Amino acid sequence: MMRRPRTTTAKAVKYKDVDSDLSFSQTLSSDDEDSEEWKPEPKTKASRQTTRAPATGEKKAAVKRVAKPKEPKEPKVPKVPKVPKEPKPRTPRKPAAGRKTQATALQKDPGASGLAGTKRKKSDEGENDDKAGKGEGEKPKDCPEAGPSIKMKEERLSFIVSEAHQADGWAGEGSSVAKKEEMEEDFTFGEPCLKKQKTSSACQGQQTALPSSIAHALRNELNMNWDLIEVLSILTCVERWVCANIVKLLREENTVPFMVRYRKEMINQMDADAVRDVQLVYEELGSLAKKTQSVIQTLKKDGVLTAELEQDLRNCRSADELDHVYSPYKKGSKLTKARRAKALGLEEAASKLMEAPDTLDLRAWVKPGTEGLSSVEEVATGVEHILADMIAKDPETLTYVKTSCENSFVTIQSSVSKSALKEKEQGKSVKDQKKPGAQQNKNKDVDKFNLYFDFTSNIQRIQPHQTLAINRGESLKILTVKVNIPDRVKSDFTRWCINNRWRPKTFARGELHAIIKNAVEDSYKRLILPFLTRSYRTKLTSAAEKESIALFVRNLRQRLLVCPVRGCVILGVDPGYRHGCKLAILSPTSQILHTDVVYLHNSGQQKEAEKLRHLMLKYSCTKVVIGNGTACRETESFFADLISRRFFQPLDLSYCITSEAGASIYSVSPEAVKEMPDMDPNLRSAVSIGRRVQDPLAELVKIDPKHIGIGTYQHDVSAGALKAALDSVVQECVSFVGVDINICSETLMRHVAGLNAGRARSIAEWREQNGSFINREQLKLVKGMGPKTYQQCAGFIRINPQTFDSAQSTHHHAPAVSGKPAAKKGKGKACVNIPTSFNPLDQTCIHPESYHVAQRFLSLVGGSADQIGSAGLQQCVENKVKTSSVEELARTMDTTPETLKLIIDGLTQPPGFDIRQNFGQADFKRGIVSMSDLRVGAVLTGRVDNTTLFGAFVDIGVGRSGLIHKSNISLDKLPVSQRRRSLVLGPGERVEVRVLNVDPQRGRIGLDLIRVLQ
Repeated sequence: MMRRPRTTTAKAVKYKDVDSDLSFSQTLSSDDEDSEEWKPEPKTKASRQTTRAPATGEKKAAVKRVAKPKEPKEPKVPKVPKVPKEPKPRTPRKPAAGRKTQATALQKDPGASGLAGTKRKKSDEGENDDKAGKGEGEKPKDCPEAGPSIKMKEERLSFIVSEAHQADGWAGEGSSVAKKEEMEEDFTFGEPCLKKQKTSSACQGQQTALPSSIAHALRNELNMNWDLIEVLSILTCVERWVCANIVKLLREENTVPFMVRYRKEMINQMDADAVRDVQLVYEELGSLAKKTQSVIQTLKKDGVLTAELEQDLRNCRSADELDHVYSPYKKGSKLTKARRAKALGLEEAASKLMEAPDTLDLRAWVKPGTEGLSSVEEVATGVEHILADMIAKDPETLTYVKTSCENSFVTIQSSVSKSALKEKEQGKSVKDQKKPGAQQNKNKDVDKFNLYFDFTSNIQRIQPHQTLAINRGESLKILTVKVNIPDRVKSDFTRWCINNRWRPKTFARGELHAIIKNAVEDSYKRLILPFLTRSYRTKLTSAAEKESIALFVRNLRQRLLVCPVRGCVILGVDPGYRHGCKLAILSPTSQILHTDVVYLHNSGQQKEAEKLRHLMLKYSCTKVVIGNGTACRETESFFADLISRRFFQPLDLSYCITSEAGASIYSVSPEAVKEMPDMDPNLRSAVSIGRRVQDPLAELVKIDPKHIGIGTYQHDVSAGALKAALDSVVQECVSFVGVDINICSETLMRHVAGLNAGRARSIAEWREQNGSFINREQLKLVKGMGPKTYQQCAGFIRINPQTFDSAQSTHHHAPAVSGKPAAKKGKGKACVNIPTSFNPLDQTCIHPESYHVAQRFLSLVGGSADQIGSAGLQQCVENKVKTSSVEELARTMDTTPETLKLIIDGLTQPPGFDIRQNFGQADFKRGIVSMSDLRVGAVLTGRVDNTTLFGAFVDIGVGRSGLIHKSNISLDKLPVSQRRRSLVLGPGERVEVRVLNVDPQRGRIGLDLIRVLQ
């Protein structure tokens, strides 16, 4: 009753959400573009007003309709011209009047998160009706810069190789989850075709409602005043029906690789990165709801929880908002000024000041001798504090001030701290006294941040790496950071509050007006300004961390998917001076043939060279892999000299340099000790270096991803978020490449979707006890392999007939194991009908749930399963697809086009097909170039070694990587398929570059990108 609902003012202010996840990482559009985006808005607004009544369904519809007519009656139209000045249409957070259809406006912002203090109660009451009554599939069209799903796919090219071999066939069978749950007990995956067709049509834009049971469970779990799917769709800018499907799939414990390959029509063809983004936001919202419940319980226990406070807490849509509402009530924090004033009973006086100031007499509240009430001035101060607190927590007020900030030039500024300057001066004097040590290292740290000693940037244009650098400098107490908000925002805010939002309902005397003015100014300076600063810093850091983690993800994916070097013997070399160069000769199947140590950088080099030659000839080794650590350059020079003298004749020897990051850590790990128990750790490093080229994926999964040496600012981002993202990428890569279950290591197996360390161990034990797997069905006999686990992993596991032929004659699989699991699990039906013959489909990417469709398709084209991968079957399939489209064939087969594309890929790909064969391989060479040989303007080819937020480092074969600054990476230099967000280049990509500058003293090489080689 203390605040007047002023719907006109709220209507006039279209808030651009400061808390947007993307608002600071994206570059602002030009004024022309902004105006073009905004011009249609008045029409949209009008259409929203007219559709509100029909969109509303059940509850409180009448109340909301009553609120609408108030809007045109308000005379404060002059505020409207402010709206077109905004850069982008953003998120108004439902002011005092209820706004059922505000979700449409919210989706103008791809990353809009609900901001503190907005009136969501009324809006959320109608959200369920919005779900049913609106075309959610159309909402993302309002998102800036094209549709969300398409945008995500273009921006983040997940490594799925759709162009090369149409692996977009990794679509999913459009299956009903309810049906699956019914049939889970006996591992059956077939579903009625009608349900598949439903999901397929949903992929074309039809909405699929979240099942009422799941929706009800979500509401009970979250117990918040907003709809999860609605908020998820707003934050990720993904169609609502897609968000609903992803939530449903995640709640059913489906993995991201399984969803991306086998449920593609349910997720609207999204790639793994895009699905993970939705998953991350979904988990964040769940964590927020849990934290909110915990806060409510704490406040209830403390006896300070009121109904209004509880609603404010349940309205929060971000951790920042929750902290803003909860902070005054935290234990340990001193009693706020407003709470002290309320404890004195001045809340009624504050209420009267807003509702009926003509009846307010402050002298009536004076109590001589009582601290805080002893005079009229103290009473007025108490009322000011209560009003200031109300203003700082008012949704409409916060929306207005944030909108004002969005339309102003807000900057972030960093400068060198006084303590750092003092330490630097002390360091100079210490250096003069020749006392180096920790102080000297501290000075080096200070010098690293000289770029930020006097740094200022627009809050919306600052780069992610700059944000992380500033944060690091601040945490080291080298930099001081502040956010500068123009004074114009304060004056505009004060004027609006006094004349509009917080104007008394009736005439107020001058001294009462002064109280309101003082309260507004105090609220802005003491409460709102710190909140805005925290909000900006939090969102800048969050956006920078997400960009940094995305860079790690892309770099790791490309590092894992380097094409393996197969079919040759490899010499792995871990170079060193004092302890010699460690050697490991590996067979084409990565078996260790020989290990040794040679001392190439001491006297007696000729003797060591003869020893090398003997080993190379003995094992017919023609490839040498040298680690890029200590003595790498000298070792490379040694081999290049021998090759140039044809020392290894008749062998045609070549070598390559590979990263040895993490090799030393792996060499002493439990996995390495178990795999190579009697070997010296230094020799294990040489083995790991060689295997990184033979099969990068199989070797690098043994190492913690953060030790592989990719990305930047690793220690400045959330360790948990980084680990989760990198682990998910490892799972994605291993799953999509596929594993041969009969020869893959237990370490590699645990990264397959649906498996973990325990299940991988069970599979390895089963394999040891019963011999090789003959078909996928036998996986059901493994301990711990339930229906869900089997469903998730089966499509990514391969049965290669060459790897079990020898074991097939010596093991009796069916009698040995079929009874054992039956006794163990008590589910005889899961073990009775396990076939003991090889199924050719088990060597393909086709999921067992689609085998019946694949068999029917083979019959339709006149082929058989034994012809998989043959030229004859490929011709038959091509002819059939030419005469009938995939869509028509899918209808004939009673399945979805996505599933049929996957089946066609599986049947036509040759046996042993590897998606990595179209990715770059390690570059072998025979000669060496030094840094002194480089000339400005020289054109070279190289391979990207690492990508950072400010550029890409390229190995051009001179011992030092050159840097292509991001300003030299432009769209016109990139293939169309790579014109996505960020720096687009990733480790392993071959590029043609031009030398811009060479600084031998500092060891720096500047490069310009000419083109990406394909």
